[in-house]
Amino acid sequence: MSRAWLTLLMSLVPSFALAAGTGYSCDLRALTKEERSEHAELGRQMRSGVEQQRELASGYAFRLPADRWLAVARWAELERKCCPFFAFELSAAPDHGPVWLRITGAAGVKAFMKEELGL
Repeated sequence: MSRAWLTLLMSLVPSFALAAGTGYSCDLRALTKEERSEHAELGRQMRSGVEQQRELASGYAFRLPADRWLAVARWAELERKCCPFFAFELSAAPDHGPVWLRITGAAGVKAFMKEELGL
């Protein structure tokens, strides 16, 4: 799991990530240097908190502790800048239950995530 999140957080290097045959690429230059640093730190926090990963028809879902809500929301906000083809859904269970982050998209996004993120 750590490799997947580490790859997702390639934002430390301002470049493009393109998965062959998927037609998708992330433009990491869309983030400022400060945003890349924040994105990477938030990603480390998320990566360390993932309690469960689920494969979805068009992407993946990740369960995290309730206290990661704001960090996950900010990470997704930054991720949208460099990878605008992802759809994000963030939900929280009642009574301070877990947070679920779903990352999905159109045809090919799941293949992109599998290839680039090692999911």
